[in-house]
Amino acid sequence: MVINTLGKPRLSKFYEFQPAEKQQELIRHVYAVLSNRPDNVSNFIRSLGAIFGPDTRLVYKHYATLYFVFLFDNSENELAMLDLIQVFVETLDKCFRSVCELDVVFNYSKMHTILDEIILGGQVLETDSVEVMRAVEEITKLESTTTASTLINKSIPSWWAS
Repeated sequence: MVINTLGKPRLSKFYEFQPAEKQQELIRHVYAVLSNRPDNVSNFIRSLGAIFGPDTRLVYKHYATLYFVFLFDNSENELAMLDLIQVFVETLDKCFRSVCELDVVFNYSKMHTILDEIILGGQVLETDSVEVMRAVEEITKLESTTTASTLINKSIPSWWAS
């Protein structure tokens, strides 16, 4: 998830079903934990309280006005998750030329595309930001050609094509 420093979620993705109310409660709890932490402490949090369960861990990175947060179980490596956040942010920087909160807000679908190229269904797919960017560029190219051809086809009346 990506949360700004005022507690507004800018991106959230859950790989296990959670009702919307529960998702909001989890996001509020994560923000409460992060906003009360000093800047000079570790980016790893192991005890999150009963709301997440005993095996849940949190890794975060704070960039400018955004917290990039990954929650995961104890089967994952904390340093690997921190590195995954770095890959995500590097890819966003390449995509948006120094990413900022407005990029996250106005490019919501591209953010999900990038995240889906890195993690899909809770499983890590790619850890190389260059490969992720290549895949995102291909998807963007396909989307633009599909949209253009769809618009052209819809603009030609059916009696004209006959």
